[in-house]
Amino acid sequence: MKTKFSTLIVTAVLGLSGAAFTANALAEEGKLVGPITKITLAADGKSATAVLKDSKAGAPVTITITDDLTLDKFKDKRIVEGDEIRARFEKDGKNTSKSFKKTAGC
Repeated sequence: MKTKFSTLIVTAVLGLSGAAFTANALAEEGKLVGPITKITLAADGKSATAVLKDSKAGAPVTITITDDLTLDKFKDKRIVEGDEIRARFEKDGKNTSKSFKKTAGC
């Protein structure tokens, strides 16, 4: 009886964890290449928003950046308005950045 119950519990836990993993894997990812038109750093310095002009559609896209490496590049002026950026982001309502890099050079 205990073995059947424990097998049932293990099966349920594995099923639920698989369902949670699938939901995260299905999050839509956006890709964008275009120049930065505006950068706004948060007052606490732990996040920023950048508005990029999509080179294909021409529409502005706002991306939220939270990674320290990119934030340091904003503060040091290594990434400034006008730079062309290749960005990957999660389409989660905030467009949270996964990758934010200059297209040309180092």
